[in-house]
Amino acid sequence: MTPGKRLFDILFSIYLMAFLAPVIVVVTWKVWRQQGRPIFYGSERMRSPTQSFTLWKYRTMEADPSDAGVTGGHKSARITPLGRALRRRRLDELPQLWNILRGDVSFVGPRPPLRRYVEMFPDLYGEVLKSRPGVTGLASLIYAPHEERVLSACDTPEETEREYIRVCIPRKAALDLLYQRHRTFWMDVKLISWTTAKFFPRRIRPRRKGKWV
Repeated sequence: MTPGKRLFDILFSIYLMAFLAPVIVVVTWKVWRQQGRPIFYGSERMRSPTQSFTLWKYRTMEADPSDAGVTGGHKSARITPLGRALRRRRLDELPQLWNILRGDVSFVGPRPPLRRYVEMFPDLYGEVLKSRPGVTGLASLIYAPHEERVLSACDTPEETEREYIRVCIPRKAALDLLYQRHRTFWMDVKLISWTTAKFFPRRIRPRRKGKWV
């Protein structure tokens, strides 16, 4: 990560924490009121092939001590009504502003993978994680809807794991590496702007224009 990109992450995350403070308070209260504790969900992710960290989100599912792997159709019954609403607007990811401020992730980059997949595909993730992982990115914006459709059709953990490895990992990695080769400051700004558009109803979102998104 360049010093300029890191400085942008620090300043912009502080600004958003202040600007979105009322939203953060309301969402935290709603999660506590409607779902109880724990309010937050921490997941081990990898920021490099050898360094892990805890990625934070608002809890959107009923707790299950045996939970593992990515979310597929077999987990859909555990997603709470409030959790679905938070996921739809990506409000469940607001706690990741703290991860950005700490330097665990950047605003833009490949989504940080679970350790199990990094260990399965060390060469692939050795290349992908040359970029600091991010809250959003090219793969998140382009491929996430397709990934959701693929995994939502999976009825068992084994099927979810098989389809994620067979279909999702290589396609997301290809987009992450494409971002890595063509990344610019203005590309990051553009990807951030289209991510924040998800906070607004679809009918008032601006149309996407440009080479990548």
